[in-house]
Amino acid sequence: MFQSTRPRRSALYTPGSNLRALEKAKTLPADVLIMDLEDAVAPEAKRDARIQVVNAVKAGGFGAREIVIRMNGLNTPWGYGDLAAVAEAGADAILIPKVESIETVRQAETVLVANGAPEALTLWCMMETPRAMLNAEEVAGASRRVQCFVMGTSDLTKDLHAAHTRDRLPLITSLGLCMLAARAYGLAILDGVHLDLEDDAGFEIACHQGAEMGFDGKTLIHPKTIAAANKAFAPAASDVDWSRRVIAAHADAAANGRGIVVLDGKLIENLHVLNARRIVELAEAITSRERGDGKSV
Repeated sequence: MFQSTRPRRSALYTPGSNLRALEKAKTLPADVLIMDLEDAVAPEAKRDARIQVVNAVKAGGFGAREIVIRMNGLNTPWGYGDLAAVAEAGADAILIPKVESIETVRQAETVLVANGAPEALTLWCMMETPRAMLNAEEVAGASRRVQCFVMGTSDLTKDLHAAHTRDRLPLITSLGLCMLAARAYGLAILDGVHLDLEDDAGFEIACHQGAEMGFDGKTLIHPKTIAAANKAFAPAASDVDWSRRVIAAHADAAANGRGIVVLDGKLIENLHVLNARRIVELAEAITSRERGDGKSV
């Protein structure tokens, strides 16, 4: 099982039909850009948006940002055309909406392969329906290309007939099911969007809650929320410092034949070392990203 330490603290949805927004995205500090051909694009503009997004990705200029294209569903008039067009565009991943079963993933993969998609092109899955929650493990293991779950909490809340609450208790079971499946299969997982752009305090609460639950980052609908997401989902400096000390103490003990490590009165086991390494690797990848040194995977 492989789990990437690539930073995905902030994933900004960018309308594929808005050329100005696509250009502006090149200057934003988001870790991930999700170029949207689905919800953000009107039906009559979808084919033009597809061409525009493919041309933008091929032209490049997005630096170390991870480029993801959200296609239209395979049950729509545009889904297969989206896959055929973006297969060789040079994106990092394709985001499939409303994934509910292994069949959807395999259909998408078949179309991509038939259209020359490279091995490195991965599949991200929108998890946004009750059926998706129940089939999360099946979806997570559907293909080696599946690399990330993206929570669609707005549609999910609607389908559950649940309320939008600040503590998100109505969604805890659903979020937990997807988290379990993602981690069991070594996938990344991103939290859903926060719809109220005037509720800065609520957004920060949601970010901290998501980070505490284990999410790698948050999907966003406005650039003004990027900074808060980047801060919430980055390891704290104190955690990075502690992790470095854990790694060093464990290495020193091993070199001197000691099987037990105690650091500041706390027993250190191998599981703590593994987590410490993950935190340090993520912090270093974020530093590299912010310096513009390239992609961290």
